[in-house]
Amino acid sequence: MLMARRHRENHLVARIGWLRAAVLGANDGIVSTASLIVGVAAAAAGPSDVLIAGVAALVAGAMSMAAGEYVSVSSQADTEAADLARERGELATQPRFEREELARIYMDRGLETGLAHQVADQLMAKDALGAHARDELGISEVTAARPVQAALTSAVTFSVGAALPLLAVVAAPQALIIPAVSATSLVCLAALGAVGARAGGANVWKAMARVTFWGILALAVTAGIGRLFGTVV
Repeated sequence: MLMARRHRENHLVARIGWLRAAVLGANDGIVSTASLIVGVAAAAAGPSDVLIAGVAALVAGAMSMAAGEYVSVSSQADTEAADLARERGELATQPRFEREELARIYMDRGLETGLAHQVADQLMAKDALGAHARDELGISEVTAARPVQAALTSAVTFSVGAALPLLAVVAAPQALIIPAVSATSLVCLAALGAVGARAGGANVWKAMARVTFWGILALAVTAGIGRLFGTVV
């Protein structure tokens, strides 16, 4: 008799937490820093001024991303904790109602009444709070908020993304700073879109087109504003 082999699946949804923060951080690092560099360069600033502006954008942006992600995800974590505390209290004071509530969820998903109650009973006997957190509140180990992870991921990836247009500033002659930074940034954005799409199992070309479009728009707007104000001044 052949024994069935255990089938292990690696679902991409497990990557949502860090992948979102990583892609957002790197994308923002490239776009915001490159746009600022192009805008300052378009205003006829010298290479040293452009480089200083770029470095300042990297440091300030990385700190802003870390703080923003931490505050945002902490708010989500606080909400999850409050919901779990409320659910824990209801399980202690109204177990019969909570059992019916859980069974009703399974019936709405297609289980017969008797089977839904059996499933609810067995899951609640093992981990009542976990069953309600997952099936009633939509909170699981995969989707749970992790503020520190999100903050660190955003800060690091923002810094890496911002460093790419800065390297173009250092390597390019003054006359070619704007085209060099623009080209470098758009290539990096397209690559980032491809990597993020592949890691998340999405359409690669659609992701590349999306991030490249917004990159071009940001660069064009800031270059226009920089040139306008540089001319006025």
